[in-house]
Amino acid sequence: MTSRVAKNPVKLPSGVTVAIQPDLITVKGKLGELSQSIPSTIKVEEAEDTLCIVAANDAKAMAGTMRALVQNMVTGVSEGFSKKLILIGVGYRAKLQGSDLDLTLGLSHPLVMKMPEGITVECPTQTEVIVKGANKQQVGQIAANIRSKRPPEPYKGKGIRYENEQISLKEGKKK
Repeated sequence: MTSRVAKNPVKLPSGVTVAIQPDLITVKGKLGELSQSIPSTIKVEEAEDTLCIVAANDAKAMAGTMRALVQNMVTGVSEGFSKKLILIGVGYRAKLQGSDLDLTLGLSHPLVMKMPEGITVECPTQTEVIVKGANKQQVGQIAANIRSKRPPEPYKGKGIRYENEQISLKEGKKK
């Protein structure tokens, strides 16, 4: 018996190749190559254009986790992941300097953030930042690091927020 998530096989799109070793799975595609270690209680089996996750009886939850990780790897190397951030505030802007992100956020100095390998950043306008990459965890972490430089404040809503993030504004002082 496996978890409900692990019962679903992972479909491999065309152009994605998988190399399975006893303790490691490597997925290659047009956007790069990702690897993930596999616990000894989990087996990954390849059949035609799908991957099946099989677990021992005591590793049901881990089988679902591994299936989700493998699915994210396959999606990442074939389509990629992206997060969009929006800068709201007077004078808040972002620009690219090579592969580095230069943020002006109302501080006494500009912030320059170096991007790791495998992550690309785009600035379609001065107040929008799009973080793209093949690794879902890494894209989310970089977006969270950028947001942490100036999170949205609850009174005017100024700061860096995700594209569809809703900020509940507080009421100001009453006289």
